[in-house]
Amino acid sequence: SINHTSSQAVSNASTPASKPLPPLVHMVQKGQKTPLENSGKLTSIKACLGWNVKNPACDVDVSAFLLNNTGKVIGDSWFVFYGQETSPDGSTAFWAGQEENHEIISVDFNRLNPAVSRIVFVLTINEALEKHLNFSMLRDAYIKITDTSDTELVSFKMDEYYSNVTSMMIGEVYRHNGIWKFNAIGNGVTRDLAGLCELYGVQVI
Repeated sequence: SINHTSSQAVSNASTPASKPLPPLVHMVQKGQKTPLENSGKLTSIKACLGWNVKNPACDVDVSAFLLNNTGKVIGDSWFVFYGQETSPDGSTAFWAGQEENHEIISVDFNRLNPAVSRIVFVLTINEALEKHLNFSMLRDAYIKITDTSDTELVSFKMDEYYSNVTSMMIGEVYRHNGIWKFNAIGNGVTRDLAGLCELYGVQVI
């Protein structure tokens, strides 16, 4: 039993400390679509994304792709991430969170190019393909959409983590009949950020 105790201690030590989840009030299930606007127009939102890792080698990045009705970007620079922090129209911006494992993308609908009808929020594991990392090594991944006063409009917490997924489309906001809605996607692919760019029509040099 002494050996068992010591091995248990070692395994605990190698697991990164978990960051508690923020309150998620208006949670939806995977595949659920919900309006963000009920009365009055929504001028801007913040998408707050967070996660915990089971494997400390997992370095997770957040990005957002600004798409038209065909599901493609409206131009090669129309996605935001740590290497390109603002969209060309100035509407969509990437912010590193105050804490580790937490990042924010803000969207100003008043400045958003009218050709953009969908914004997909994606989590990718950096160098996942090279380092054999995947989403089964993550947990507690969530997206929370708030208004400018930080009031939660909707949230989605993932409960499916697949070993064949290296990039996760966690959710999207999209315009439907003039109203912005949220879709809890929760589906992933075996692609890296460059592969996602290809998927969404970005010409990567």
